[in-house]
Amino acid sequence: MKLDGALYPWRFRLVIVLLLGMVAVISWRIVDLHVFDHDFLKAHGDARSVRHIPIPAHRGLITDRNGEPLAVSTPVTTVWANPKELAAARQHWPALAVALGQDPQVLSQKLGQNAEREFLYLARGLTPEQGEAVLALKIPGVYSLEEFRRFYPAGEVTAHLIGFTDVDDRGREGVELAFDQWLAGVPGSRQVLKDRRGHLIKDVGVARNAKPGKALALSIDLRLQYLASRELRNALVENKAKAGSLVILDVQTGEVLAIANQPTYNPNNRRNLQPAAMRNRAMIDVFEPGSTVKPISMLAALESGRWKPSDTVEVYPHSLRIGRFTIRDVSRGGGPVLDLAGILIRSSNVGISKIAFDIGGESIYRVMQQVGLGQDTGLGFPGEQVGNLPNHRKWPQAETATLSYGYGLSVTAIQLAHAYATIANNGRLVPLSLARLDQPANSTQVVPDEVARTVQGMLQQVTEAPGGVYRAQVPGYHVAGKSGTARKTSAGSKGYQQNAYRSLFAGFAPTNNPRLAAVVVIDEPGGEGYYGGLVSAPVFSKVMGGALRLMNIAPDNLPPLPEAQPAATLSGNGGRG
Repeated sequence: MKLDGALYPWRFRLVIVLLLGMVAVISWRIVDLHVFDHDFLKAHGDARSVRHIPIPAHRGLITDRNGEPLAVSTPVTTVWANPKELAAARQHWPALAVALGQDPQVLSQKLGQNAEREFLYLARGLTPEQGEAVLALKIPGVYSLEEFRRFYPAGEVTAHLIGFTDVDDRGREGVELAFDQWLAGVPGSRQVLKDRRGHLIKDVGVARNAKPGKALALSIDLRLQYLASRELRNALVENKAKAGSLVILDVQTGEVLAIANQPTYNPNNRRNLQPAAMRNRAMIDVFEPGSTVKPISMLAALESGRWKPSDTVEVYPHSLRIGRFTIRDVSRGGGPVLDLAGILIRSSNVGISKIAFDIGGESIYRVMQQVGLGQDTGLGFPGEQVGNLPNHRKWPQAETATLSYGYGLSVTAIQLAHAYATIANNGRLVPLSLARLDQPANSTQVVPDEVARTVQGMLQQVTEAPGGVYRAQVPGYHVAGKSGTARKTSAGSKGYQQNAYRSLFAGFAPTNNPRLAAVVVIDEPGGEGYYGGLVSAPVFSKVMGGALRLMNIAPDNLPPLPEAQPAATLSGNGGRG
């Protein structure tokens, strides 16, 4: 083309070339998008119409050691709304409120405050029938989601151990929290097509399958759990006590067979839940164990080699002055001199203190540490306390004496039960477990076998000898144990409360082949008595007796069968006369 009269013909040609170049680029891009890079348009189209709806995954089942369900997930319906859409159907709001079981005025105010949002929960955790009733109204802007809600068949009996989940099905207390990663499932997703108004056009299919959580079998035996909970509750009522805890362990495997606490709560209905009722006192509350640690001090004495079971200690006049402190015996029976078993039977503070002075506080501290007092149990339970086992470079007499009879240290009920299980297991420490074990864990010999067996015999005498804790006896079985009574410390100040005690009993059975160890703690009994042998020992007797029978453990203390009497010989008169 010839440009006559053009001052700058090259400019015109440049514009023509640029325009042709742009047309070529646009044409190539159109061909590229439709032929080569068609995923780009598809992705943008899907972004405007394809949606992924989550598929909830239910949590794993929690069972007891025998397969009885302790926590299950049940399907529930969650109703949600798009307030922008629902605003156009204001005439349906009263009917919607009735179907949801809510106050119409409250619902109207809620929708008005969130009018600019596109998502709002209306109700969560409805039964499928309730959800269907709401959706049957066919109100524009009202939709539903399928979720799962945790249900606890044993209710308050296992509440402190199992814990609970929140509204989003995440563990918040107890085993539900401790094993949350194991129990929680992985949600899936379903691909759907929606129009610009959010209406469902097509269900494309499952994009990712939901993975349910893993099942968890606990070491708990639900039969023993019911037994422990019932007897502990009855004991609190009978003794007008403030609270209580009870622990049962398998001596040979270290499995926790029951943990009961009072007061308790219903995890299926937590509307009026009091925070104090949520504490798993057996693992969280620490206390001075009192005379229940005297057998551990006796272990230290025998292990030192300086004392033999036949050795005696003069306890008269049943008091001992140390500086400005005076140690006294509550029971003054048994005479002025006691052997080692007599010290435990009479629970002599003076006798065990004199032994402690001879072997030293360090020896007692070491044995207490070896049997698990003041140590982490390894259970990993949320909020579990370690307690306090004091140690001194140089042990003064006062601290040595108080440690030997259970003051100046703090433990939990499960730590104390672990220590007695170690004595019952012939001095072998087995790690504790809340999960059912197919094979027992490896044990560690922390106390010489012969020493542990000797103390087992002494503790059997505590329950069977005259003047012993006869209320702890179990018909048909030899049992061993020790009672304790400890004054409660004052919160926020030094010293002890007036007329506030913890009554304790710790023991195991059957003595010839120990299988179960148990600890009973009654907090602030308000009845006629507060001594451990009077308050806690009867609870131990009932629970241990029931547990031994439920576990089909053979009796070892049955009375001998009567000898067969020879048949009467008939007289020669035909039996007359």
